[in-house]
Amino acid sequence: MKVLLRTDVKGVGRRGDIVEVKKGYARNFLLPNGSALEANASMELQAASMRKARDLRDAASRTAAELQAKTIEAASIVVAARAGTNGRLFGSVTEADIVNAIRTATTISLDRHAIKMDEHLKEVGTASVSAVLFDGVTATFNVEVVAK
Repeated sequence: MKVLLRTDVKGVGRRGDIVEVKKGYARNFLLPNGSALEANASMELQAASMRKARDLRDAASRTAAELQAKTIEAASIVVAARAGTNGRLFGSVTEADIVNAIRTATTISLDRHAIKMDEHLKEVGTASVSAVLFDGVTATFNVEVVAK
């Protein structure tokens, strides 16, 4: 069954796309939730306008994300944590701690899920961390962990 997507649906398509899905998925999930409309021949113009609006919104979001990436990369991100005499932390520095440090240093508010690191920081020192701000826009910056 062909449907016109009204919202982004993970694994199916993006807003404004006309996609082929199973009838049951369309009838039981997409159509009742308002995520899609049943496609017909006259919907191509509506789909084109939805794609154009989506592309304009994505371009603006990408530009804003690139500006945020430059700001974050230029900032000095410092996280203070309790540590022992050997430099080992009591606990660890998590994504939420890094988000709070970014908010303090730059007034940019991120979701903790945007922060990507191999493992939590458990020692005093400098570590490289990245943040995915938009599809294809990633900020890589250093986080300095200091003892309180």
